[in-house]
Amino acid sequence: MEFDLSGKKAVVTGAGAGIGLAVVRALASTGADVLGGARTITPELLAATPHTFEVDLMTTKGPRLLVERALADFGGVDVLVNNVGGGVKLAAGFLDIEDDVWQHAFQLNVLTTIRATRAALPSLVERKGAIINIGSMNATMVDPRLGHYSAAKAALANIGKALSAEFSSQGVRVNTISPGPVRTRLWTNPEIARRAGVTPEEFVAMVPKMAGLSTGEMIEPDEVAALVLLLASGKVRSVTGSDYTIDAGMAPPAHYNRPT
Repeated sequence: MEFDLSGKKAVVTGAGAGIGLAVVRALASTGADVLGGARTITPELLAATPHTFEVDLMTTKGPRLLVERALADFGGVDVLVNNVGGGVKLAAGFLDIEDDVWQHAFQLNVLTTIRATRAALPSLVERKGAIINIGSMNATMVDPRLGHYSAAKAALANIGKALSAEFSSQGVRVNTISPGPVRTRLWTNPEIARRAGVTPEEFVAMVPKMAGLSTGEMIEPDEVAALVLLLASGKVRSVTGSDYTIDAGMAPPAHYNRPT
């Protein structure tokens, strides 16, 4: 199946690396004009799209400023990919999770999406566009040490369904993608490997067994980006309000406790 998004205008949050960067590349490869928003504009992002915007999406006005830049430069928004998220701090247990950790998790994973979506919706309704939220398998996993992160991702999935219930009748498709462990810097960070007493390459090789991935391989960012393309393309217009898992056949052991 080939995708042609020529003439479409897309906004991607958290576009500097990882899944966000892969999504920018994928959308741009189909002919879409893509505005990548990130706190740091990386060389890789600049190579992927000529349209970038340096912005702190954690601020109250950051997501709105990003969308306003797209509206000014493109004249409208057809696709909004709410990818920014993460910021996980592992806790010893529920009582170890202080208010600031809960607030940070919801600010980064939920409020950024709410604010960007609020700003883009008028244009998305006008152009009968699509919203794709990047969630996480952690939304349905139980681990007290990641209670803040999992709850935030669960809220994100619920928001996607609520938006679909309200705006699908106006032509806007809203879906969520919930990946398992994706090969991003969260997993390739040398510091994580050092704590485990192995090299970064050895640690990444351990992840499939650790996380119970039946494929034996981590998920690649490009795989998530391919699913974004399908949902953004309009080829499956009847798909809305859905939460797609891409988990490499994940059947995690009880001790599995790391986010995507």
